[in-house]
Amino acid sequence: MKKNCWEVMECGREPGGKYARELGVCPAAVEERLDSVHGGKKAGRACWVIAGTFCEGDVQGTFAMKYRDCTSCRFFRLVRAEEGKDYQTSLVLLKKLKTLKR
Repeated sequence: MKKNCWEVMECGREPGGKYARELGVCPAAVEERLDSVHGGKKAGRACWVIAGTFCEGDVQGTFAMKYRDCTSCRFFRLVRAEEGKDYQTSLVLLKKLKTLKR
């Protein structure tokens, strides 16, 4: 089974996670508009397009502010490799977020 970012990165910010109460639940772990993208739960395999994720000890801003850092992330690279030709680009994912309003 494919793992979500919180499982690979072990941040503990998923609902009920070790640090969810202290640091808050990660927006990627509750973003329903990208549920099942790349075989993940919520936006767990598309976290790089979600504002407010918690990476390397810091809350990340908007997609435009964080994308460069995300492309060097081991989880981002894992998803790209696992998905191969089925990888959905960030542009496609951002359009889904915009189209499927909350």
